[in-house]
Amino acid sequence: MRKSDLIEALAREYPLMTQAQAEQAVEVMFGGISEALRKGQHVEIRGFGSFRLRLRRAKTGRNPKTGADVSIPEKKVLHWRMGKDFRALMNNDTPPPSSPDPNAA
Repeated sequence: MRKSDLIEALAREYPLMTQAQAEQAVEVMFGGISEALRKGQHVEIRGFGSFRLRLRRAKTGRNPKTGADVSIPEKKVLHWRMGKDFRALMNNDTPPPSSPDPNAA
């Protein structure tokens, strides 16, 4: 699925939302996630998963063509951990019961 597919699905699911509004909503969501990660924050979307950046330390690799050593600098990499509900859905299990809404009467 591409970002454009997600925008189309959102606009289809909510008929009162225009394509432009759906695009803006997706952009705001991804922008918020990206900005939080850039600031070093942990992002959690309950039921889906959590995102965080990890630092991959510098190492020495090898050029497979020449066999020469190559220095690989440290860098930040994205780590995503699947949520329980999403894991159950992917494994065709019954999702765990959701917690009751305290505001429901």
